[in-house]
Amino acid sequence: MLKRQNITILGDGGWGTTLSILLSKKGYNVCLWGIFRDYTESLKKKRVNSKFLKGIKIPKEVFITSDLKEALCCAQTIILAVPSQYLRSVLKKIKGTKTKDRLFLSATKGIEYKSLMTMSEVITDELGGVNLAVLSGPNIAQEIARGMPAVSVVASKNHHTAGYFQNLLMNEKFRVYTNSDVVGVELGGSLKNIIALACGISDGLKLGTNAKAALLTRGLVEISRLGVAMGANRETFFGVSGLGDLVTTCTSLYSRNRFVGEQIAKGKRLSDIEKDMQMVAEGVSTTKAAYTLAGKYNVEMPITKEIYCVLYKHKAPQKALKDLMLRRRKAEQ
Repeated sequence: MLKRQNITILGDGGWGTTLSILLSKKGYNVCLWGIFRDYTESLKKKRVNSKFLKGIKIPKEVFITSDLKEALCCAQTIILAVPSQYLRSVLKKIKGTKTKDRLFLSATKGIEYKSLMTMSEVITDELGGVNLAVLSGPNIAQEIARGMPAVSVVASKNHHTAGYFQNLLMNEKFRVYTNSDVVGVELGGSLKNIIALACGISDGLKLGTNAKAALLTRGLVEISRLGVAMGANRETFFGVSGLGDLVTTCTSLYSRNRFVGEQIAKGKRLSDIEKDMQMVAEGVSTTKAAYTLAGKYNVEMPITKEIYCVLYKHKAPQKALKDLMLRRRKAEQ
């Protein structure tokens, strides 16, 4: 496969900016697009994404724009890094721009609530059968942007496409694996955010290490149950995009979802927490989608159910904890 030199990243959040830095340092021609002109002008001038990636310089070689036509004009590879709830609207804007001649990488984690589609399904729904891969893993943007070691996984039904993006992204500090289980990789990267919310609540209530370990292990069981019901390979959830991402998101101080859970445990209202945040906590909307999917596929997901009740039914976290602990006795499975 020919080496692609012109790469456009749609989404100037922390992850999109990090990928622009990583790829620029590898010598690619990188364009970073953001929807808000005032903010992209600030990025051009200051070369620092102060809202999403404080203290890290964006190389001068990265071209920054809010003009979508300009961003796409020469792009051979497009990386989608916008929040999940805005992905479809962005895709609608790029329809008909020679999409079949390009390679696409989804770096967005989440499940669209109204359609219950994964991000790759949303992309296919809007753009048709484009050449597509997804990226997921324990990837804290701040750490990767600073050159700290990390791993990730690229999944695609086309092994040539997966290999292309593996070569594109991988360097001595960012190791990338490939996988053919697109559903499993996407669900692992999405559903772990629900468990991160639960771990944040546990931290906020100061429940200790044992409680967090219980949430991690039983949370992984829930994730794999739903994943298998939706056609994923069970083994995928014990890999980079499953267990790896779960541990990182549930323990990192950079985790937005863990932070939201912690604030809820301290008595703050979800609407107030989200209003004060610069970034999107994907787990909030994913919880609603996963709760619906669990019903659709008749899958038991008790932690997800309790987090749903806390977020959307105003259930007290302490009551949710009690109900989890006093569920019927059963064998571990």
